[in-house]
Amino acid sequence: MSITEDNKNLEELDRKYIWHPFTQMSEWEKETPIVIAEGRDCFIKDIYGRWYLDGVSSLWVNIFGHRKKEIDDAIREQLGNIAHSTLLGLSNVPAIRLAEKLIGIVQEQLSIFPHDDQGRGQGEINSGKPSIPPSEKGDKGGVEKAGLSKVFYSDNGSTAVEVALKMAFQYWKHKGIDGRNAFISLRNAYHGDTLGAVSVGGIDIFHKTFEPLLFRTYKAPSPYCYRCELGKTYPRCAFTCLGEMDRILYDHSGEIAGLIIEPMIQAAGGMITSPSGYLKGVRDLCSKYNILMIADEVATGFGRTGKMFACEHEDVIPDILCLSKGITGGYMPLAVTLATDELYDAFLGEFRDLKTFFHGHSYTGNPLVCAAALACLGLFERERVLENLQGKIAVLEIWLQEIAQLAHVGDVRNAGFMAGIELVLDKESKRPYDWEEKMGWRVADRTREQGVFVRPLGNVIVLMPPLAISEQNLAQMMKVMKESISAVTGS
Repeated sequence: MSITEDNKNLEELDRKYIWHPFTQMSEWEKETPIVIAEGRDCFIKDIYGRWYLDGVSSLWVNIFGHRKKEIDDAIREQLGNIAHSTLLGLSNVPAIRLAEKLIGIVQEQLSIFPHDDQGRGQGEINSGKPSIPPSEKGDKGGVEKAGLSKVFYSDNGSTAVEVALKMAFQYWKHKGIDGRNAFISLRNAYHGDTLGAVSVGGIDIFHKTFEPLLFRTYKAPSPYCYRCELGKTYPRCAFTCLGEMDRILYDHSGEIAGLIIEPMIQAAGGMITSPSGYLKGVRDLCSKYNILMIADEVATGFGRTGKMFACEHEDVIPDILCLSKGITGGYMPLAVTLATDELYDAFLGEFRDLKTFFHGHSYTGNPLVCAAALACLGLFERERVLENLQGKIAVLEIWLQEIAQLAHVGDVRNAGFMAGIELVLDKESKRPYDWEEKMGWRVADRTREQGVFVRPLGNVIVLMPPLAISEQNLAQMMKVMKESISAVTGS
């Protein structure tokens, strides 16, 4: 069989056997799939030898590019010891070392201080109703203000969130406080695809089908300033969206186990960035009403926003922190859910008390994956990743402002190295393209022809290249993006 025949066979086998995620397969089967065979640095190569700049970091996970020697070597070395052993009833060396390393980094970056001392940020929350402290509602017990100190391993962002939700729910049960069976989350939120994560999601196109299966949540407004659902304009709004969150908590805090949020940016919701002070305002409300704050940093963690963790930007310490994606540098699936001693201690007791956290996975704390993560974290230090990233963020922002001038670009927004370009039919009225027009996909197809792979979210073009991308390649990616938007939209 010739190389060409073999490649055609691979394409046919893909169409015959693989059900791709978030993909309308009837359309996929009509097209020629891109089958990746190799990666190097910030590029991926298909079976025909065509190279593409990986503009979405292989779905937001790659940090240092492909085939990073230090991570390759760490995995090979661990293969010489053991590939897997269970964390149920046993432990393993890489999992222990990684937990120590993670807690050290988190406690250094998210310094410990009382949440009650945090300010409102920029302006007071605009709430039409005074708040009753939890103690006046008859609630007892509470969340102590402590740093994150315990690591629970899983294998992807959805499971990290599931773990967090179950921890928060069970925490209140162990504290002897009944009735806290609900959660509060945001509209336009995305926290994963398992049922608990979908319950706290807020994207109808993804989540509404499963509504009969989901548990009860309260939805607060999204801080989507470009299309404010409350009809307000920032900063004159004085955080009306936080005021609405305050109203929900005022009425229902006795029912709520926790609040979950993507700090700084709702990524899958369309790269929606929250205004400065919003995240701190959310932390204040959680402290005010004595509910657990869960920070879902699956997408934002490990440098994506310009700091190691997005919570650092507003000096916020969550009660539970979910991390995944970049933790292994984009090599292997791993997730962690970090919790405080206060939360962990609530699960301690006699065997007969059944306070055990009954959750786990076959590959929890896999040694190979933990070895890759340790190598990744070591590279952050040795290669001064965060320091070197600041100049690239500046380059990205210059290009975004240039692209913002195009006739059919309604908004550009970024949180560090996470960016979104929102396409509109009419700039003045902000009228969007009908989603059936697949305008974002048409732009992505054009960039692919020019050697840049991106994946849109509806009318929003997502840009999230590896942190290690050179400024030259970054500029080339943005040049292709500008040209492609102009060509497709007629700007």
